[in-house]
Amino acid sequence: MSHPGLRLAVAGAAHPHVAYVLDELPLRTDVELVGISDPDPALARRYRVLSYADHRSLLDAQRPDVVVVAGIYSERGPVVVDALRAGAHVIADKPLCTSLSDVDAIAAAASGTGRSVSLLLEKRGHPETLAARALLDSGALGSLALIAASGPHKLNRGSRPSWFLDRSTYGGVVADLAVHDIDLVLWLTGAREGTVSAVGDALHGAVLLRAGEVAATIEVSWLTPDAAPWHGDYRMRLTGTGGTAELMWARGELTAVTQDRPPWTVALPPSRRPAAAALDALAAGQEPEVGTSASLLATRIALLAQDSADGGGVVHRWAA
Repeated sequence: MSHPGLRLAVAGAAHPHVAYVLDELPLRTDVELVGISDPDPALARRYRVLSYADHRSLLDAQRPDVVVVAGIYSERGPVVVDALRAGAHVIADKPLCTSLSDVDAIAAAASGTGRSVSLLLEKRGHPETLAARALLDSGALGSLALIAASGPHKLNRGSRPSWFLDRSTYGGVVADLAVHDIDLVLWLTGAREGTVSAVGDALHGAVLLRAGEVAATIEVSWLTPDAAPWHGDYRMRLTGTGGTAELMWARGELTAVTQDRPPWTVALPPSRRPAAAALDALAAGQEPEVGTSASLLATRIALLAQDSADGGGVVHRWAA
């Protein structure tokens, strides 16, 4: 009997974030995993699904409706393009790709096929983020003026695969880590144009992003000490004309203070699972909330920032 829902395939699973999608499958009856292409044959055995030597063989054999892309970073761009041209929507781990030419190719393929690309930007669905967005929308903070984000991570060098520690296959710390907060700046401000610059090296970077009238700083690194109790003490401060809010994702807390209310701890809504909304939308024949334009713009700005860091801090203009 044929499955009534989406036929989903995985084209590359080198990064464990692939679990964001695979962990959804036991919870759904409208998505069927039909195949996996990955150098690790154990993955296919684990999910009792057909395995293919490469993604093109998978696409030709299974003609999936949705392709999950979570392989080696530098290989993702061409896989995304091939999946779109094969008629599939794409759900991708970040980074979507590692070059601006890949962004252009993905944009052209998505436009030509009418298929969508959705990045798994899980910070959008964290309770602290959702509560902060509601606080902004309520007008309690006034007009947003400044955003300061910090995204430190543990490197865990001993457990990283060799491709992750090679710049040619990894792509750079700014392009990899800053995309989450770049997306949040765009989402919270609604900005359609601005500038971006960055400085950094192999292990850390700092981004200055102008998003419309809002100035944002984004600090990322692989420098969280091994003895820290968290992988990264991720934070963001929103400064408005009427108040400020501090998001502390690792600690599960959002605090705020306004002109007429002393500091308080904001009540948090439930968390949203990273891939649930995208699968819901695609199953309903709709584009996910984090759709093609948002995914491509956040990726493009992150890659421009990486280029700036590599070039000594040159300022790049960007526009939606």
